[in-house]
Amino acid sequence: MSNKPTAQPETNRPRGFSTLCVHGGEDRIKPCYSITDPIFCTATYTFENTQAVIEYVTKKLPREEYGRYGNPTEKVLERKLAALEGGESCVTFATGMAAVACYLMAKVRPGDEIVMFDECYHRTREFCTKVLGQFGVVTHQIPACDYEKMEAAINKRTRLLISESPTNPHLSVVDLERFAALGKKYGVETLIDATLATPYNVRPLEYGVDCVLHSCTKYLGGHNDLLAGAIIGREELLEPVRKLRGVMGMGNSPHAIYLLLRGLKTFELRMERHNQNGLALARFLEKHPRVEKVYYPGLESHRDYEVARRTMRGFGGLVTFLVKDADAQTTARVVDAVRIPRIGPSLGGVESLIEQPMYMSYHDFTPEQRLAVGIPDNMIRVSCGIENTEDLIADFAQALEKI
Repeated sequence: MSNKPTAQPETNRPRGFSTLCVHGGEDRIKPCYSITDPIFCTATYTFENTQAVIEYVTKKLPREEYGRYGNPTEKVLERKLAALEGGESCVTFATGMAAVACYLMAKVRPGDEIVMFDECYHRTREFCTKVLGQFGVVTHQIPACDYEKMEAAINKRTRLLISESPTNPHLSVVDLERFAALGKKYGVETLIDATLATPYNVRPLEYGVDCVLHSCTKYLGGHNDLLAGAIIGREELLEPVRKLRGVMGMGNSPHAIYLLLRGLKTFELRMERHNQNGLALARFLEKHPRVEKVYYPGLESHRDYEVARRTMRGFGGLVTFLVKDADAQTTARVVDAVRIPRIGPSLGGVESLIEQPMYMSYHDFTPEQRLAVGIPDNMIRVSCGIENTEDLIADFAQALEKI
């Protein structure tokens, strides 16, 4: 019995998105004829003899050498993620922060500058300002979606333009074509963190963005049971990132890789429900008398609705809202009163989650610092899971009635 996989013959017929989720990046016949890609729990890989080692290092043969540099199942995962994003190549990591940290360290040197929108994930901003700043890298934070100010901040030392889209928790949506055009105009590499969008709702590479970042912990994994990250783009841009990942040991574990591959099989089906629940809950909350404001790009009242409508297939499951005439304690009563969402950080899983950002993510900020970054005491962030829509709405209705 041979356990060597055989490549799936290519076809000129375009594949549907869910078909890519199930089969993209995979060989048709897998090792030992398993229908799923096996987990390779190994720290190292052996060679038949010395000549095999010599041929490997001199001919750059496509095989594994040591666990820190890669895993066979990891290669399948990277091909699948690249296919879903419409990208040439992908590098996966142990977490989303490992992905962004490795990418940034591979791209900048002392004296270089980064220009980013100020609604990027707060840990990404912290890494740029506090960690890279120690090594002489300057970061300019520009008001989200202010393209004129972003362009004005670009100079000969600028190496990267960075944004999240949609942003978290304000859900601002970047005009990707305009963002990418700035990078092309000045010869600066562009990166979009599309964790909240996912490749189901938008594919930034199609708008000219150079690289896309994902915290695969969220929607891509989808079950709140793994940590992972990924960068997708052209191989020439990702080669230094891949090499640095191997040096720094930022790769993922075999079991997490397997769980992510399994989660991706149902990705499109899950995203359809996330999109449905997010939009329905946002519309309900917008009309509720105890709600001051709702942040959701699928609402016509959202500042970036036209950009979102033009560029996104759906608007995701994350909904942020402000409780009307409420202080921190009253807002916490709403959080505590819901029965379906669990209180916790993260998003994108099948279970709904709820949090008060002032406590969960910005607890170490002063009230003045929180207001400066748009985090008032009466803000609630909800990550809609895949529960029945009517159950989620009924749950929030009863919670809001208690204040």
